[in-house]
Parts: sequence; C-alpha cells; structure tokens
Amino acid sequence: MSDRLQDTANIWITGASSGIGESVTRALARGGHRLVITGRRKEALEAIASASPERITPAAADTTSKYDLQAIAGALEANGDLNMVILNAGTCEYLEIADYSSDVIEKNIHTNVVGTARCLDIALPALRRSRAKGQPATVVIVSSSAWWFPFGRAEGYGASKAALTYFAHSLRADLDAEGIDVVVVSPGFVKTPLTDRNDFPMPFLVSAEDAAERIVSGLARGHNEIAFPKRFTWMLRALSALPRPLIDRMAASMARKSHTQQDNNG
Repeated sequence: MSDRLQDTANIWITGASSGIGESVTRALARGGHRLVITGRRKEALEAIASASPERITPAAADTTSKYDLQAIAGALEANGDLNMVILNAGTCEYLEIADYSSDVIEKNIHTNVVGTARCLDIALPALRRSRAKGQPATVVIVSSSAWWFPFGRAEGYGASKAALTYFAHSLRADLDAEGIDVVVVSPGFVKTPLTDRNDFPMPFLVSAEDAAERIVSGLARGHNEIAFPKRFTWMLRALSALPRPLIDRMAASMARKSHTQQDNNG
C-alpha cells in the first residue's frame, strides 16, 4: 500500500530503546506519526519519549513474554487504531564451534523468531480492526541479510533470520486476502550496540540513522522488500546463487581465516 505513511499513522515499534529501533522511532516522530515504543529498558524508552511526549508512548515489555505483551496491549488501543507494527526486537549471539552449545542457538531463535511471533498475538487483532475500518495495516519484520550466506559462527543468528524471513513471507501469503501488507527489512551491517560487540571487519557499515531513513523511505514508497546497503546485499544475493559446492568452499575458507585471526589476536 503506497499510502502507508502519507497521513498520520499509529505505529508500534519493538526493540525501540536503542539502535535501529530508536532511530526509526525518532524519524517517524519527526514525520508526525503517533508511536508506541517497546523494549526491555523502561528508563531508556522514557528518555526517548521525553523528546516528543505528545507523539511517543513508552510501553516496556520483553517481547518473548506473553504476560508482558498482554500487559501492554491496552497501550496500543489507547493510542488509536493501529496502522503499522515494526517488529525490530532481536539479538545476535555467535557460536564458538570449539565450545559448541545449543544454548546459543536457542537464545537467537527464542528472541528473534518466537519473540516476533508473540508480538503478533496482540498486533494482528489491532491491525484487523483497522482494516475493517478501511485503514491501511502493515506488519514490518526486521530480519537481516545474513541468511543469504552461511557465515561461520552465525549458526544461531543466521538460522533465526532465515526462519524469520520465511515466517514473514508465509504471513504475506496468508494475510494478502485481508489487505494486510507484510514488509521484510534485510539490513547489512548497521552500527548499533549489538554490532559494537563484533570482533571482525564489517563491510559497508552504515549508521543507525542512515538505516532508519532507508527503512522509512522504503515504507513510504510502498516497498515490501527493503534491503540495504545495495552493494552488500546484491553481493550476498549473487553469492547465494552460486553452485552449493563453491559456496561451501568459500564459507569454509572464510571461517578458517576468522578463526586464525581470533587465535592471533588472542
């Protein structure tokens, strides 16, 4: 729907206390939209909301908790008919294969996939009410470009984002008849508190503010797939189209170099 952000929209944003979520919040508030913002850190949300209290309502919650989400469902209704939900909350934990632990896989899946799915328990009914009134309704799921290539150490993170993208595309098929759009956002490396922990080079790194502008611009133009930066995402897509044996050799070579660099730095 090209009219997603033409008028003042009521939008719920998760993972809003820092990084991409915070920057998207500030960009949408400048555009005059009314926002409910969610994250685990209540104080951080309140600090963000204080910059535009007439437009931003903080609603702290852990998106993996059904109890927390039901507790803030009323805040979505109080803000008016919900037109868009931007499901951005997520984590990134890397696996050290020498100390393999399925806990790393579980943490990524639980936060990135289960947490996103649980948000729809309260978001979908609200979006359906908006559609019944003829208003636009959009689900935005922030995934990652990482799932296009099997990077070493990313068994948990990459798998969670691949699952999340498949989930979003299936939702798009099921919700099409109801007129509810589903948008998938696939960023490359974005400078956030999460990526600040990375111990490897991050090509084509963009700022959270830049990422937010690209996301908001894509939503305003009615795009259902928003991937950036283009040079990086095109490269990953091209790599993913190569014959599987070649992909496997490249991935293994990159993983060996990564492990060697860690050993030398250690």
